[in-house]
Amino acid sequence: MNDPIYLDGFATLPLAPEAQAAILDAWSRPGNAGSPNAAGERAARIIADGRAAIAALIGAAPDEIIFTSGATEANNLAVVGAARALARIHPGRRRILMSAIEHKAVIEPVRRLEAEGCSVTIVPVTPTGTIDLEALRAIAGSDILLASFMLVNNELGTIQPVGEAAAIIHEAGGSIHCDAAQALGKIPVDVFDLDVDYLSLSAHKCYGPMGIGALYVAAGAVKPDALLVGGNQQNGLRSGTEPVALIAGFAEAARLAHSALGTDPLHGERLLSRLLDSLRERQLRVTLVSGDADRVPGGAAIAIAGMNGDTLSALLGSQVAISTGSACTSGQIRISHVLEAIGLSEQEARSVIRVFCNRYNTEGEILSATDHIVAAASRCALATGEVRQ
Repeated sequence: MNDPIYLDGFATLPLAPEAQAAILDAWSRPGNAGSPNAAGERAARIIADGRAAIAALIGAAPDEIIFTSGATEANNLAVVGAARALARIHPGRRRILMSAIEHKAVIEPVRRLEAEGCSVTIVPVTPTGTIDLEALRAIAGSDILLASFMLVNNELGTIQPVGEAAAIIHEAGGSIHCDAAQALGKIPVDVFDLDVDYLSLSAHKCYGPMGIGALYVAAGAVKPDALLVGGNQQNGLRSGTEPVALIAGFAEAARLAHSALGTDPLHGERLLSRLLDSLRERQLRVTLVSGDADRVPGGAAIAIAGMNGDTLSALLGSQVAISTGSACTSGQIRISHVLEAIGLSEQEARSVIRVFCNRYNTEGEILSATDHIVAAASRCALATGEVRQ
């Protein structure tokens, strides 16, 4: 059986062959960076080179990069670890801000801080899925400890005005964290322009391996309290033996992303436009959920009138890999909090699918995916009882 045409790039991206080669090469030669021998020195060099490569991709200094197991851990370290450290310095500040469309890897750490006595304010978003800066200005105050705003939303693909938000938070005296997992390698990311204190990254969202991520901690920012303690690796901020092979793969993916920032976005957006045009030519009523908001090239949330996204995804099954914004919570299917936040009704939200056209997709795949989606949509409409003309 052939693999499905892969358009689920918001969930994860294919592993770049060059990153896979780097992983296998590192795995072929054992070495612990903490060992005082040649093998340990080689491992330490791989880690140092990896830290430099990832720093270069976001405009940071190598010593501002802390390796983690992924963006979830990086978000926890930045949100919980930084907030705890900041609270000791600023005991009068106890308010945490986050947008209404954050990933659960930010929402849950924020809720943990709420249980520890912090107050939480949710910043609303516009109907097209970007942070409402006017609302943020009205909300901002001298009690803000930390704010967390993602750079690219994982369901809508919308690019958030993090730089403008950071200016508002810093003017109020607070610190700011940015979850940039969905942005890395898809759009330029520069920590100087964003002016954030902490920034989370994930390798598998930019053609690297799963199981490795990083947290940027600005040189002038308060260092987060460690959540993992043990061997005091990475200056005590994240103990644990560094996964040398995964770091090598992350580094190679970062180097590739740096060189492909001029071509990948154009390629992805061209394919997405081809997909949308082809679906409309086949009489499907398709709209972009985010309207005219800036979004990551090649990626979008798409509403198909009269369709149920979950049913459509299931019918496509082994032919085309797409996903929806639905989430299973406590055994019940409910619509995504992101789609709720932008004001979609339950019926509208259930018609939404998300797609991302990646570096390795071809136009032939897009045309084939169109055929499969149209055929599945026809079956979906009949299954849900839509009247056929």
